[in-house]
Amino acid sequence: MTCRARWDVALLAIAVAVTRLACRSRYLYDLDSVNFALALRRFDPATHQPHPPGYFLYVMLGRLAQRVFPDANTALVAIGILASCGAVAGIYALAHQWFGRRAAVLAGLLFLFSPLAWFHGTVALTYIFECLFSAAVGYLCWQAWSGRTGWIVPAATVLAVAAGFRQSSLLFLGPLWALAAWKAGRRPALAATGALGLTLAAWVVPMGRASGGLGAYFVSLYDLWSRVPGQRTVLASTLAMGLALGVARAATIAAIFGLCCGAAWLLPLTSRGSPLPRQQKVFLAVWLAPALLFFTLGYLKFINSGYLLVASPPLFVWLGGRLATWYDRPWKTAVLGLAAAAHTAVFLWAPLYCSLRSVRAFEGEMAQVQREIRAVAAPRRTLIVSFDSHFLGYRHAGYYLPEYWTVQYPEVSLPAGRRVFAMRDRDTRLLAEVPPEPFERFVLFPLPRDNESHEYLTKVLERFPAGTLRRVPAGSREFLTGSPDDLYRLFPDTARRSIHAATPPPDGVYSR
Repeated sequence: MTCRARWDVALLAIAVAVTRLACRSRYLYDLDSVNFALALRRFDPATHQPHPPGYFLYVMLGRLAQRVFPDANTALVAIGILASCGAVAGIYALAHQWFGRRAAVLAGLLFLFSPLAWFHGTVALTYIFECLFSAAVGYLCWQAWSGRTGWIVPAATVLAVAAGFRQSSLLFLGPLWALAAWKAGRRPALAATGALGLTLAAWVVPMGRASGGLGAYFVSLYDLWSRVPGQRTVLASTLAMGLALGVARAATIAAIFGLCCGAAWLLPLTSRGSPLPRQQKVFLAVWLAPALLFFTLGYLKFINSGYLLVASPPLFVWLGGRLATWYDRPWKTAVLGLAAAAHTAVFLWAPLYCSLRSVRAFEGEMAQVQREIRAVAAPRRTLIVSFDSHFLGYRHAGYYLPEYWTVQYPEVSLPAGRRVFAMRDRDTRLLAEVPPEPFERFVLFPLPRDNESHEYLTKVLERFPAGTLRRVPAGSREFLTGSPDDLYRLFPDTARRSIHAATPPPDGVYSR
């Protein structure tokens, strides 16, 4: 890069760091965020500390960051901000090589103001790392693709490290690396394959040991896949249902890319840019296709929008090139400014789970629930029953009320039998019985105040005869409490009981 390009990267990275730092989350926002925080103390995918596949290198990096920032959320957000800075540098580098400085700056600005990328740079989740490694692997593979065969070994090493942060990176970026290795020739490809294997072994072996053995690790991974995403793939559906599901997921992907790229996503529809050379077209297709196919045919919900960040660097690079062609008159600077303001407004105030408004609303509600439960329920005499929910769920209850026993509804079916997830002192156990403490009562941890949560809770309450539960007012809400003798209605296999519950437990409020 030229000196001017280095200054561009530095300024973009500073802008990314400042915007993310100013809007950083103060609580562990998502269910998975709590899983990662718990893993900083004890790594155990079998008890979802964190959930499979484990994200081993992310957890290890989080532990290093915790030496500087003792608070788990702060430590994880800090490394997420660093990953955001690295991602914008990688996007700039490839756009600069393909289209020149103007396109590279515009691609960097697209990332800077992307509502989805902005959000994931402020919360304790791993998706921004997949964006970083996608940009890095894409840049390195392009060097090898273009004839610089020595770059294929660093590409293999970075790909293996990426898989340690999100194992899905190997699936989504592996085909791009494999094709680049094939183009590099036999010797470089063999050396790169060796580097890939050695780097993978360097973290897979210690991860297996920390998980209690690779056998236990793969059992927990298969259990989660079979219970949640494996049941929701197109291939697991009937032909008609599969087609409908595929179309719905394709529409969801388009909406997520709209959230990611904003107004620039409309540019290819409104203007004609210079055609890409065939080599770049093929490269982009191989880069994008694995993720698009998987999320169309596999598993995706809008609340999992971060999954698509792995496919965002090639879009930012391509759209940066299109913008550079479009940006040919001074008055278009005002259009870019308005677009940046609109993107910022979406991130700050949109009624979406990934806006700062939603983050701050959740944090205020979480702080309020903590105070209110402590005011009405003594830890030694109360069991908290909470739900499988991304927000205000079992994980948040167990993490932010560590002095209480917290159990998750519903029970889960494992190869060893029916089990219940339980937490105390920020540690998770899988129990064959609800904790047999001499509790005086249980209290239902409140779900978010939305229609989906209300409908779900209504179904749960149908399991109790009228008058079984009572309402205890505290602050702005009422808590539902009941006798431990009625826990069998929620936990028919893990709570001591005299009769079975009348209806089977529904799935969790949200799926992963």
